[in-house]
Amino acid sequence: MAGIGSTDGGVPVIETERLRLRGHRREDFADCAAMWADPVVTRYIGGKPLSEEEAWARALRYVGHWAWLGFGYWLMEEKATGKFAGEMGFSDWKREIEPSLTGVPELGWVLAARVHGKGYATEAVRAAITWGEANIRTAQPELGRMVCIIHPEHEQSIRVAEKCGFKGVLRTTYKGEPTILFSR
Repeated sequence: MAGIGSTDGGVPVIETERLRLRGHRREDFADCAAMWADPVVTRYIGGKPLSEEEAWARALRYVGHWAWLGFGYWLMEEKATGKFAGEMGFSDWKREIEPSLTGVPELGWVLAARVHGKGYATEAVRAAITWGEANIRTAQPELGRMVCIIHPEHEQSIRVAEKCGFKGVLRTTYKGEPTILFSR
């Protein structure tokens, strides 16, 4: 069962059995940049590791989401150790994709390679869905309450999405790569 606690820079803190989802801090950047530089992590998310500059721009976008939209990405940390586990949350990336996702919260998750296979993604996604359903409205109800896009070869993320109630609704492309649009 997820619990919502105090805020971290205006970002709600959500605790699950094993994880704490909280706002990003400057001192988290080295862990975030290392995760995004890992080709195992980025294989299905853009297909290439990010530079430090690209990881920094991504981190600033997370902060901007919370400030401008009232939702965004959380940093995931293991409660038992306080160690960095990944990032996840809701976004409006203004993607150039068909169909347009404008105004529909897009849920995404990315985990550090060292925690792959531990069930953290499913645990965090379920907690985020609970928060999102209570706090975010969609501008396109025909697409569902929330969406996610996943590369068709990313079997682990497809399993997470399906376990969390997402259904694949169509195949499309994003930046020239195949993707599946999931809706919930």
